[in-house]
Amino acid sequence: MFEFLEFAFMRKAIAAVIILSLGMAPVGCFLVLRRLSLAGEAMSHAAIPGIALAYAVAGLSVLSMTLGGLIAGLSVALASTLLSRLTLLREDASMATLYLLALAGGIFLLSVRGTAVNLESFLFGNVLSLSDGTLVLIGSSTTLTLLVIALILRPLVLQSVDPAFAQSQSQRGWLTRSLFMVLVVLNLIAGFRALGTLMAVGLMIVPATAARYWVNALTPMILLAFAFSAGSGLLGLLLSFWLDNVPSGPAIILVAGLVFFVSLAIGQNGLNLIRRFRAPD
Repeated sequence: MFEFLEFAFMRKAIAAVIILSLGMAPVGCFLVLRRLSLAGEAMSHAAIPGIALAYAVAGLSVLSMTLGGLIAGLSVALASTLLSRLTLLREDASMATLYLLALAGGIFLLSVRGTAVNLESFLFGNVLSLSDGTLVLIGSSTTLTLLVIALILRPLVLQSVDPAFAQSQSQRGWLTRSLFMVLVVLNLIAGFRALGTLMAVGLMIVPATAARYWVNALTPMILLAFAFSAGSGLLGLLLSFWLDNVPSGPAIILVAGLVFFVSLAIGQNGLNLIRRFRAPD
């Protein structure tokens, strides 16, 4: 029954998705509460040209691709903020424009420099072939994420619940927002080698949105999002292991999607179909 644990690559993959879930769960919950879910998607695409350029220069170097993706993602976030302040264009429109250009540029660079296999690996990941260096990156990213969130938790919660009041209480709200966006990009970069740039954001957002259908408080939401994320990762890996030609990254996100739709259907903050169709006493 547990024969998959005999393989080192499966043990590494299971450890990777659990550790990723520890960092992505709180970040995803705050993205959902702050109504910035699409910003996470934009950042995952915006990091591609930096990753591609680092790959073209240094090959499959975990450190260089991490730095490249981090710089590219933060650059797009900064540029979209500046454009919204200097022009009539709103931040969401400028971010959408810039991340689409970044996505196209990154795929172009990968296509010119690499092969179709390399391109598929970057876009969809390969959690079943993780190196020790990638595991160290994932662990370091998660540790840093939890430490920073612990430090900025109070202003982060206040900004998420009542941004107008938070702005009236402190003039350093930009610092909290900036640190949080760094954490978003950092977790996406940590996840891209495992799930790919197109799938990593799914592990961050989908479990958090599913958890929101069940609870109204932040702490239970984060814990439930972690459970959904880690559980989806484990079940997705098992599907990929037991079924031929099933890619692990999409399998994990599809399992998370199933959890989302079940939560939507029967969660107390969703459609709550069980209560709606329960026969009256």
